[in-house]
Amino acid sequence: MATTFASGLKEGLPFPRGATWDGAGTNFALFSAHARQVDLCLFDNDGTTELERVTLPEYTDQIFHGYLPNVKPGQFYGYRVHGPYEPEAGHRFNPNKLLLDPYARAHAGELEWNPALFGYQMETGDDLTFDDRDSALFVPKSVVVDPDFDWKGQPRQRATPWDRTILYEAHVRGFTMRHPKVPETLRGTYAGMGHAAVTDYIKALGVTSVELLPVHAFVQDSQLVEKGLANYWGYNSIGFFAPETRYAHDIANSLREFKEMVAKFHEADLEVILDVVYNHTAEGNELGPTLSFKGIDNATYYRLLSDQPRYYINDTGTGNTVNLSHPRVIQMVTDSLRYWAEEMHVDGFRFDLGTILAREPHGFDEQSGFLRAVGQDPTLASVKLIAEPWDIGPGGYQVGSFPPGWAEWNDKYRDTVRDYWRGEASAADLVPRLCASPELFDHDGRRAWACVNFVTAHDGFTLNDVVSYNEKHNEANGEEGRDGHSDNRSWNCGVEGETDDAEVTALRERQIRNFLATLLLSQGTPMLLAGDEFARTQGGNNNAYCQDSEIGWLDWDIGDKGEGLIAFTRKLTDLRRRFPVLRRARFLSGEINEELGVKDVAWINPNGREMEEADWIDENAKCVGMMVDGRARVSGLRKRGEDESLLLVVNGWQDLVEFHLPQAVGGSGWQRLVDTNAPDLPEDEFAPDSVYQVTGRSVLLFRLVQND
Repeated sequence: MATTFASGLKEGLPFPRGATWDGAGTNFALFSAHARQVDLCLFDNDGTTELERVTLPEYTDQIFHGYLPNVKPGQFYGYRVHGPYEPEAGHRFNPNKLLLDPYARAHAGELEWNPALFGYQMETGDDLTFDDRDSALFVPKSVVVDPDFDWKGQPRQRATPWDRTILYEAHVRGFTMRHPKVPETLRGTYAGMGHAAVTDYIKALGVTSVELLPVHAFVQDSQLVEKGLANYWGYNSIGFFAPETRYAHDIANSLREFKEMVAKFHEADLEVILDVVYNHTAEGNELGPTLSFKGIDNATYYRLLSDQPRYYINDTGTGNTVNLSHPRVIQMVTDSLRYWAEEMHVDGFRFDLGTILAREPHGFDEQSGFLRAVGQDPTLASVKLIAEPWDIGPGGYQVGSFPPGWAEWNDKYRDTVRDYWRGEASAADLVPRLCASPELFDHDGRRAWACVNFVTAHDGFTLNDVVSYNEKHNEANGEEGRDGHSDNRSWNCGVEGETDDAEVTALRERQIRNFLATLLLSQGTPMLLAGDEFARTQGGNNNAYCQDSEIGWLDWDIGDKGEGLIAFTRKLTDLRRRFPVLRRARFLSGEINEELGVKDVAWINPNGREMEEADWIDENAKCVGMMVDGRARVSGLRKRGEDESLLLVVNGWQDLVEFHLPQAVGGSGWQRLVDTNAPDLPEDEFAPDSVYQVTGRSVLLFRLVQND
């Protein structure tokens, strides 16, 4: 008789969860508080034939578990979970549905939309019905993996100091799909992203940390598939431990390929930050498919209405909300984070709709179970944690409210800076944004780096489109223009879309430089959207979530204009590196250092004097100088560039302004470092005159040349 997988079945251990190979066999462990029985289903190498079904023999502390000595890495598997099908009580068990292991380290195969995926009779639209069709042929399979990987002595994380961090948001597939220096077979993959042509370019740009859009295994939405579109961004997770196989050149080795990409980034001294989606899953609401969590323990994994548990709380706008109030769910998410940090060597995380993770039944709570669990964890407390601090739920807007140790996206920075450069905000409005928004972040010992500044991100216009379009142009999305934000705070400089008008083109290019200079010369942590450094366009599409196409991919045919902008961006990142006063960890206070007679920051009007009350209340005031003096807080040993004095001048007015450079106290004159109206000018030893002709809509940076 042939040996079966069940031969030698042992009770195994309840921990760790998932499928764990020990070199001789594999331990399987699955949490469910309400199931009666769990069957482990083992499949052949193409995932189409179920070879054997083994009931996990033990149940310890709500964990079903068993050990199979004959199961090795590469084995495809899934679960069938038995329990009550009582939607009105929150339970949706259906053993006819093959389920992904929430802790699976790899997936194999694509999801194929079919009525059998649904726990109820989908054709009826009634989720109280029960469907007995087998879904195994239509779902991806979990895969047992060999975690071994030679990191060749690399440290687990790069640990770039926060004050030196410059984030660069990119998409694994979109970044390389049209890259001429990446081999065609590797484009759109982890291997392509780790190619030397990519890492060398990003490193030379001067950024430090690449923030990748979601790489957790995700599902293609049925409505997009029907339209011939795709869930391009990937905000539809179904596996929090498995890398997305669509981005693997060698699908059978997606785990290894991801690790190799991270290793290549680390070799280039670049951090890898993952955009993670723990707020919802791809299973949707009561009418969605049963793919994993819903069939394992729906009442535990999701937030349900307390008086009608048939229905889901939808704080995400996607149909369901992961229940981060349950300790086992918190454990799953923190286990996932630790796994990516410890085993995959990623350097940090950006949390999509982060407020949901900290919402308890009474509302957002900075002492929520999840935030407390993360804060006390030695691994997670040592990596970069970045929150998107808003969602559509009650009390969902929480910019500045996360606890110390966290950084947060600051949409107020984006909105104010866009308003300023389109002429709809004053200098007084801009000032706090240049200073890392202290009214939001300067509390509880938080540092200026907690404020993540951005003017563009994946969601919205690219920087080129911010200065080229007044209206969104999302026709390709197939929603008749209803999707995407309408409040873009953009300005097309007088012509909608592409133009051959030389005057408009010149203004747009200067506006792009103004945005880049404002972003990279502000206090706080800057985040640059990939492609903005060479004026990438999406043709006015501000919601390219479904555009796995030339709309969403970076076009590397950038020409002289793009090369010039790249050079300008590199100049700005180099200045930020050279002058620590541009990236102070502490917030600027404006207080005077009595011993030296200088302030850490002073605000200068065009007459060369400090701003007064009348200057601030003038809503038409669009030009101001920000003088940051590093000497005001220097004590003890000085680092190179730490005691520099710089003057940042921003002119949002459309006309030229004669700006009187302030008296060079303690110095011999002002050296011009940047002028966005003349980006190719070299750094002058001294500014040509004490009165500088500041072009309308431009940014300048000067350095005080100090006396010996």
